[in-house]
Amino acid sequence: MKKNWFEKKVLILGLSKSGIAAAKYLSGKCANVYITESREEKPEDKELLDELKNLDIQIEMGGHTDEFINDSYLAVTSPGIPPKSDIFKRLKEKNIPVISEIELAYSETGKPFIAITGTNGKTTTVALTAHILSEEYKAEPCGNYGVPPCDLLNNNELDYFVCEVSSFQLETSNSFQPQIACWTNFTPDHIDWHDGLENYFNAKAKIFKFPQLPAFAIFNGSDEKLLEFSKNCKSNVFLFDKKVDDNCCYIEDGKIFFTRKGKTEEIISLEECPLIGHHNYQNVMCSIIVAKIEGISNENIKKAIMSFKVPEHRLEYVAKIGNTEFYNDSKATNPESAIVAINSFNDKNVVLIAGGRDKNTDLKEFCQAVKNHIKTVILIGEAGKRFEENLKQNEFENIIFEETLQSAIDKGLSFNPDVVLLSPACASFDMFSGYEERGKVFKEYVLSKV
Repeated sequence: MKKNWFEKKVLILGLSKSGIAAAKYLSGKCANVYITESREEKPEDKELLDELKNLDIQIEMGGHTDEFINDSYLAVTSPGIPPKSDIFKRLKEKNIPVISEIELAYSETGKPFIAITGTNGKTTTVALTAHILSEEYKAEPCGNYGVPPCDLLNNNELDYFVCEVSSFQLETSNSFQPQIACWTNFTPDHIDWHDGLENYFNAKAKIFKFPQLPAFAIFNGSDEKLLEFSKNCKSNVFLFDKKVDDNCCYIEDGKIFFTRKGKTEEIISLEECPLIGHHNYQNVMCSIIVAKIEGISNENIKKAIMSFKVPEHRLEYVAKIGNTEFYNDSKATNPESAIVAINSFNDKNVVLIAGGRDKNTDLKEFCQAVKNHIKTVILIGEAGKRFEENLKQNEFENIIFEETLQSAIDKGLSFNPDVVLLSPACASFDMFSGYEERGKVFKEYVLSKV
C-alpha cells in the first residue's frame, strides 16, 4: 500500500544504483531524502551529486553522522551493506526500520512481482522470463539485473516486475510478497556476509514462507536441498528438471515438456534452444513454468525462447574463427560457476582460459570437471600457480601460462580446437576493473581477428 511520503525524512544507505533510484522516487513524492555514503567523494561523483542536490536530496560522503540518521522515518539500504555493520547497529538502537529498495518498490505498486533468486542462473532466468512474457504483456527485468524496480514505478503500462533478488536484498525484505517466486539452485556463497551458510539459506527461504508466501513457488527439482524444502512450502508448488506426477517441467528424449492438471505438453526441443548446457536448460524450464502460469501460449513461448539473446558475459557465444567457437563466460568468478560452463561442452576439444584474482576456494570439483571436459588449460593472473598445483595434483598436466588475456586467446586459437572458453573461476581485479571489462576485452579481441 502506498504511503504518504510528504515531508517524511527517509535515509538512503549507500550511493548505489538502487539507492539512487529510491532517492529519486521518494524525492518525487515530496519526502525529505538523505543519502549517507561511507566512502569518500571522488571527482567522478560530481555530476551525479549535482543532479541529486538539484532534487533537494541531502548527501554526505565519508561516514554516517547522527545529523543524517536521527529522526528518520525509515532507512532504505543498498544490498552491499551487511546487517552486522555498524550503521545497522546504530539504526537498530534508534528504532529506525531498515528495508530494501525492492521492498520499497513492492509497497508502492499494485503490479505483480515475479521474484527469481538462487546462487547461479538468476540473471539468465530473469532476462528470459521477461522476454517470454513480453510476447503478450509489458514485462521488465529489474533488481540485480536491468534497472532498480523503483525506476519503473512511474511506468503505468507495466504489467509485471520480473525481479532478480539476491540474498542481500531478501535479508532486509520482510513484507515483499511476489506473486511467483523461483529458486534456481543453492550452493555455498556469501557465507561471510550472512555469517554462516544456514543464514544464507534462510535469507533466500524467507519469501517462500508465511507471511511472504507467494501464490506460486517454483523450485529446481534436481537440487536435493530445494526439493526437500519444497515439500513443506504452502504455495502452489512447481518443479523443474524433475518429472513428477503434476506441476512440473522436465527434459525427455531431447525435448522439454510441461505437465499441469494431468495434461502434458511439448514446448520445445533442445536443438531449438539458443542456450547451451544443462544449467541453461534449467533456466529455460523455470521460465517456461512462469510463462505457463501467466497464460502465455506455447507458440509464443517457443518463439520467444528461439529469439532470446543470452545476457552478456554469461556463457555468451562471441564468434567462430575457422573451426573454433569462442565463448565469453567472464561472469564465472568462482569455481562453481566455471564448472557449470565447463560441463556444458561434451565430446569437444575445448581450451579453457582461467585464472585471475584468487578467492582461495576449494578446487577439487573444478579440477575434476577440467579432467572430464577440457583438453588444454591456459592460466592467466595471480591465481595461476595455485590452479596449476591443484590441477597437477588431480593428474591434469596440459597447462600453459600466458601473461595477458590477448596472448591466451592467440595461444588457444593456435591449437585449432572446437571451442575456446573464457571461464576464469576467479575475480578479475588483478588485471581488470571487473568481470565486465574482462569480458569486453575478450570479445573485442576475438572479434578483431574475425
